[in-house]
Amino acid sequence: MQKTAELRCVVWFGQPTSGEQYSLAQAGWVVRVSDAGARGGVGVRSDNTVIALADLRQCDDASLQMLERMVAEYPGVPWIALVSPETPAQQPLVKRIMQRSCDFFTAPVDMKRLIDKLTMVGGGRPPSEEADNLGIISAQSPAMRAVVATLRKYAPVELPVLITGETGTGKERAARALHHLSMRRKSPFIAINCGALAPNLVQAELFGHERGAFTGASAQRIGHIESAAGGTVFLDEVGDLPLDAQTSLLRFLQEGTIERVGNSHSMQIDARVVAATNIDLERAVAAGRFREDLYYRLNVLRLLMPPLRERVCDIGALAQHFLDAFRELHSTRARTFSPAASQAMCQFGWPGNVRELVNRVQRAAVVAEGTLITERDLELEPVAHGAPVPAGLDDARTTAERDAIITCLRESSFNVSECARRLRISRVTVYRLCKKHQLVLDQLR
Repeated sequence: MQKTAELRCVVWFGQPTSGEQYSLAQAGWVVRVSDAGARGGVGVRSDNTVIALADLRQCDDASLQMLERMVAEYPGVPWIALVSPETPAQQPLVKRIMQRSCDFFTAPVDMKRLIDKLTMVGGGRPPSEEADNLGIISAQSPAMRAVVATLRKYAPVELPVLITGETGTGKERAARALHHLSMRRKSPFIAINCGALAPNLVQAELFGHERGAFTGASAQRIGHIESAAGGTVFLDEVGDLPLDAQTSLLRFLQEGTIERVGNSHSMQIDARVVAATNIDLERAVAAGRFREDLYYRLNVLRLLMPPLRERVCDIGALAQHFLDAFRELHSTRARTFSPAASQAMCQFGWPGNVRELVNRVQRAAVVAEGTLITERDLELEPVAHGAPVPAGLDDARTTAERDAIITCLRESSFNVSECARRLRISRVTVYRLCKKHQLVLDQLR
């Protein structure tokens, strides 16, 4: 739990959705929903990072007037405006609020960009970033130890990095770890999902636009790359960029300059580019869908993220981390995993990789009826007795089994009968497991 002095708070004047609140909470931001007409105002406290958000999606004239007065009364607080396509951007009240805001977002909100903006304005990285690197910096498997060694080698070198691997292997986590290990760690890390950008707005999103550059451009806006000045810009699914955006990106990689849409003036931007893809870029080049010269510019340093099935030793620690993170935000009885569940996780193929592991753990935490998550809660088939054990699983299974029995013993106050009941095994099996793992009950007590 954060100390009060380190509280990072978004004062949201309006009605955030549950999804918006959840995303901000996961990124380490406390959301305080408020009313512009309330007496409390923004509620700035010393030593706290406070950013105000003016939600203009459903504001009437009276609410707009109160919001404008609030913005004027707290000029020292950073303001971010949130609008919808129906918001009358040319209305004087709306226009003044947006002009006094450091940035604005259009619904549906790009939460990744909003969180990155909050991080940049707040002057640091989210407190959860250290935890986000779990599975990268704290990896135990040989495959991920090789990745960590490569990241440490690449971090101080100011060259582009291309991260490849299957969907869900943690390419963005690797990019964040690379940024965290580099000299740019105190500057912004801006992540962009190129595949999610509207084709007709890609240039404006990446490089920014001037007011009036196109229909709907009611104010000047800096692009994602400019927002990453001094830091790192992460281009996820870079193979989905249209050819015109590829040309502009190539110019930025070659010359370090960008041009906002609607402005022919070039600006020098210092940002390191890290790109990721799960498609074969060589084939995309051969098919004419990706520029060959851009591919060579991006593919200076290359990092391959291994699938989860090749990282068996990390599965138990990752699953427990995701469960602990879920418990911080939601009330659940689940505390850890049963030995059978740990064994099933180690023997599962994980076609969706780490992303699938996160989803299964969170779902299991909701449906679990006891303190231990079972293989059925995870919707994994029970492991058949006598089934062949894949190479490399023995150590991971033994560690998971030992951790599970110790956790259950502690939670049952070392009552062997209660421990056996919770694990759904016999008392004799509990004693057998203690002997197997050299656990002396008197010493543990």
